[in-house]
Amino acid sequence: MGFNLTQKIIENHLLEGDMVAGQEIGIRIDQTLTQDSTGTMAYLQLEAMEVDRVKTKRSVAYIDHNMLQQGFENADDHKYIQTVTHKHGVYFSRPGNGICHQVHLERFGVPGETLLGSDSHTPTGGGIGMLAIGAGGLDVAVAMGGGTYYITMPKVVNVQLHGRLKPFVTAKDVILEVLRRMSVKGGVGKVIEYTGEGVESLTVPERATITNMGAELGATTSIFPSDEVTLDFLKAQKREDVWLELKPDSDAQYDEVLDINLEELEPLVAKPHSPDNVEKVSNIKNLKVDQVCIGSCTNSSYMDMMKVAKILKGNTVHEDVSLVISPGSKQVLNMIAENGALADMISAGARIIEAGCGPCIGMGQAPASGAVSLRSFNRNFKGRCGTITAGVYLVSPETAAISAIEGVLTDPRQCTMDMCIDMPKIFKIQDNMIVPPAKDGSVVEVVKGPNIKPFPINIPLPDKIEGKALIKVKDNITTDHIMPSNAKLLPYRSNIPYLANYCLTPCDKDFPEKAKNNNGGMVIGGENYGQGSSREHAALAPLHLGIKAVLTKSFARIHKANLINSGILPLTFTDHKDYDDVATNDYLIIEAADEQIKTGQVTVTNITQNKHYQMAIDVSDKELAILLAGGKINYMKQAN
Repeated sequence: MGFNLTQKIIENHLLEGDMVAGQEIGIRIDQTLTQDSTGTMAYLQLEAMEVDRVKTKRSVAYIDHNMLQQGFENADDHKYIQTVTHKHGVYFSRPGNGICHQVHLERFGVPGETLLGSDSHTPTGGGIGMLAIGAGGLDVAVAMGGGTYYITMPKVVNVQLHGRLKPFVTAKDVILEVLRRMSVKGGVGKVIEYTGEGVESLTVPERATITNMGAELGATTSIFPSDEVTLDFLKAQKREDVWLELKPDSDAQYDEVLDINLEELEPLVAKPHSPDNVEKVSNIKNLKVDQVCIGSCTNSSYMDMMKVAKILKGNTVHEDVSLVISPGSKQVLNMIAENGALADMISAGARIIEAGCGPCIGMGQAPASGAVSLRSFNRNFKGRCGTITAGVYLVSPETAAISAIEGVLTDPRQCTMDMCIDMPKIFKIQDNMIVPPAKDGSVVEVVKGPNIKPFPINIPLPDKIEGKALIKVKDNITTDHIMPSNAKLLPYRSNIPYLANYCLTPCDKDFPEKAKNNNGGMVIGGENYGQGSSREHAALAPLHLGIKAVLTKSFARIHKANLINSGILPLTFTDHKDYDDVATNDYLIIEAADEQIKTGQVTVTNITQNKHYQMAIDVSDKELAILLAGGKINYMKQAN
């Protein structure tokens, strides 16, 4: 029986365990990436581990999430990241060089290698055949230090692509169709592997769009084969020496198979407030548009920008629409500036912002109250854009550009122009905004500003855990709900005590005060709790507030791992009716918690209602040891 591509890469990096779905494995990590929202904490943790020099083949730190310097906080954090990476052997991508996933694909990605990133959209690297996984900052810090990355061996879903996309139907529509079929939790515990003759017709940027938004499925990662298309892309980046042909065996086995006929797809849109709330654009009539944003790590490639420029050329953005465009990298911005495409965008009335994440994470360009915002982004969670009353619709860049001209959501197929854009034979190579690490890190002084505070450390798990159910939330609560990361708060990413004052406030504005007044407690959640960003702040802020356990119907993968790393118990209801039963302010007790979790079953007593709830705790032996130690930092100190 042959191997699929996922199994081949895992086997080549397997350090511990067996490749049996559902069992824990340990793999070697070749590359890491961080960004400035999560990176500060990751490097503080790397320093705490007393690692002199990173042990990976390549580690890169990007500044892309928050480059608005309204105060000293951002500049201080950026200076810290630049100096600490210079000291410890990490490449530093300066502000303005571009979004981590776009730049990494262009300049550093290697087919067949493993990439661990402190950003949930790290699977973008699967577009060139990497096994690229998003994780919490601490897991990335451990990998930089040469440590093994542990993960549950995923199931592998084969998405077979047939035919070719029709004009004005895009890679964005492919992943929206997958989301429509599988949902935002349908990929949990799975890798999505794309095969079929339809793959050959997709460029690397198109493949990267699909793997990028695979994060919205809750998938561990997504991956395409490395083929002649991949080679052409790497040749154009003058990196063909890293190319390796990678494909599944002809008799490869998969856990699930999903067939998609590209010929049958049409332009799609994800309606508010979830990426899987998908509808055909043609079915939505007369939706007036107030704002259009084009860019993000999903759709900011050179090819995307050229198509947008071609649509805008000679036209004017509708008077009621604000159009904002953010190219994905300096390389892209340079190229469209030189070939005139940027001038076409500006002439049409587009506002051009620097190469970075920007509006995608609510960092500026918040829409008006009650506005409709079309975005070529990957997430449309309520309030993420910066305006709680706005409705965000996710579409392709082509749909976005045409709608910006028309002023209403418009099916791009009404456009008659030829949208054929050739992939460049050679990209503009200028890596002057990437700073290599110092050869001798011992001479580098690490600079820490006053906003950088120590991260919280838990204590070993006590025999009894008790406290109030401080809050009860519904299904699909995101990390944006748990720890908001808007323009006002992102500058404090390295200051957990400050951030904790806003923990879960989108769900209950009084939650931080309740937690403080009750000496911590527990959180009750529904299905897919913690979906979205990889930010471990969504675990560290609750830890600072004294949260001891989170009781849910189910967890998103990365957030569950972050809770474990922080020493917070991730418990799931054996009977979902118990979720309905427990109420806010009920007093809960877990007796002999340190012994109960060893059995995989935990009894939670509701003192207020005189009831007992049976909870499951699905963790590996290593994760169990981490919880008993009170988190991963404590566990590593014990091991040493």
